[in-house]
Amino acid sequence: MLEFVLATHNKNKVREMERLLGQTLGNKVGFSVKTAEQVGVTDEIEENGSTFEENARIKARALASDRYISIADDSGLSVDALGGAPGVYSARWSGEGDAGNNQKLLRELEGKRGEERRARFVTAICCILPDGRELMLHGECEGLILDAPRGEGGFGYDPLFLYEPLGRSFAELSGDEKNAVSHRGRAMRALADRLAQIYIGGTVNK
Repeated sequence: MLEFVLATHNKNKVREMERLLGQTLGNKVGFSVKTAEQVGVTDEIEENGSTFEENARIKARALASDRYISIADDSGLSVDALGGAPGVYSARWSGEGDAGNNQKLLRELEGKRGEERRARFVTAICCILPDGRELMLHGECEGLILDAPRGEGGFGYDPLFLYEPLGRSFAELSGDEKNAVSHRGRAMRALADRLAQIYIGGTVNK
């Protein structure tokens, strides 16, 4: 039985990561998942890194233990026309939550068309094993920023992020559809393969 602790208080991320772990590890090895609160960490972990990798590492190390596997991710939106912004500041870019962030993004891209609205979601996941080994995995997903929100699902910038192969925003995808193509889904599947190699001597994602 593998025991995971996720370094997040964001319930959306918890559900998303639980679903991904279930899809990738569920048939190969048993596991349980706890949140930071469930192991006694109730304070927000300060994310003062300058990259997604640094922030993920800071959070994972804050929860590292010889009793369980700590997992932390840092994710964000990188928009080409904005020099990579909002980047590591994605969640707090406007200071007014998801709605404020989306409104700010639309203002910043006003008048831009086509490839000028090119963007990508980026995830860095840091995983620290009970023996102290550290794994760092990455995932990206490219798309375009829409002129107006579409869809009722997801969170963050999902309503504005058009995933071109499906012709729908992330907020218009089901949870399973999004996990199949998203930045976090790709990073989590890479992590699951690494864990499978370590703990069961194989891979779960061929």
